[in-house]
Amino acid sequence: MDFNLSDEQRELQDTARRFAQEQMKPVAEELETEAKPLPDEWLKRYAEMGFLGINVSEDLGGLGLGNLEALIVMEEFAKISSAVAFPIFESSVGPVRAIEHFATDALKKRIIPKVCAGEMIVAVSMSEPEAGTALTDLKTRGVVDGDTITLNGSKRWCSGGGHSQGYVVYCRLSDDPGAKGIGAVFVEKDMPGVSFGEQERLMGFRGVPSADIFLDNVKVPIENMIVPAGGFPKLMEAFDLERCGNATMALGQAAGALDEVLEYVQERKQFGKSLVEFQAVQMKLAEMATRVEASRLLIHRAAVNSQDGLPSIFESSVAKCFANEMAREVTGHAVQLMGGYGYSKEYPMERRLRDSWGWGIAGGTIDIQKVNIASAMVGRRFNQRS
Repeated sequence: MDFNLSDEQRELQDTARRFAQEQMKPVAEELETEAKPLPDEWLKRYAEMGFLGINVSEDLGGLGLGNLEALIVMEEFAKISSAVAFPIFESSVGPVRAIEHFATDALKKRIIPKVCAGEMIVAVSMSEPEAGTALTDLKTRGVVDGDTITLNGSKRWCSGGGHSQGYVVYCRLSDDPGAKGIGAVFVEKDMPGVSFGEQERLMGFRGVPSADIFLDNVKVPIENMIVPAGGFPKLMEAFDLERCGNATMALGQAAGALDEVLEYVQERKQFGKSLVEFQAVQMKLAEMATRVEASRLLIHRAAVNSQDGLPSIFESSVAKCFANEMAREVTGHAVQLMGGYGYSKEYPMERRLRDSWGWGIAGGTIDIQKVNIASAMVGRRFNQRS
């Protein structure tokens, strides 16, 4: 068991860190201020650097590396902001991987190389007004008729909604109840019958667009089906990797906060000495560092044990649950240590705190991760309806 990164992994990490630290800080400030997504020209730069589809196979335009390498790069960008890291998240652990694992070869070849080239963003569309954590209650319906699927319904809380060019839409594809009737279809933004609501105004995640999606008799070719009815378990398998991505985005907020506050307490003076000279500050820094390191180890364990496939629900849920709680705690302490400067919008610390709360809601709440963990421990799912 080796906890050290290989020379190649360390080189990739250093490349991502230099790029993110040297070029993305002013971009992150702009995205936060204007609440707009990463511009296309930056997507192209990401693609040129190989930051999109890091763990996607080379024949589909990716680097062909593993899940761990993708998460290493993602953390370096997430240390800057959620918004600048989000395209890496979507291309490496998000819906693109569901397409790669389960879609037809024709659909894979049509979509994934464009994502890796920075020419397309693909978002996942799962939740609905009455189906969030209780996802199997979703009502969006896809009716298969020959070589066409007709979609009707509405989706909520779609990160990338209204901006992404493609959507992996979870929908009911048969009359079978619950999970048995659910599958997923790829829907393109410009298809007739696709429309979007107003952009959400969220506590955090500025620069990560989110909007309702409305599907009104949308005609989708049958080859756009990713998984048919009954494929819900496969979709959830792919989502186990997305949990690791979510955990890494939370980790990035905390790790970036720790880096910044460590510099701050050595420069800021009170009572004639640096803040770091006070024992209470030293204790807090040590607690924060311990939690950040533990979170990173849990995430990397899930990624390595997946052998570049899909992580287990237990390890991915443990990693997400711990990272989500840890990020809220660490960024909160960082704000407190910086006092008024931490609370000011002139500095990124308050944004880190707001984004950290978001990652503990997105992709399955902290509490539902604990249910997943307990379910994996006893070897069965718990019925939440009775």
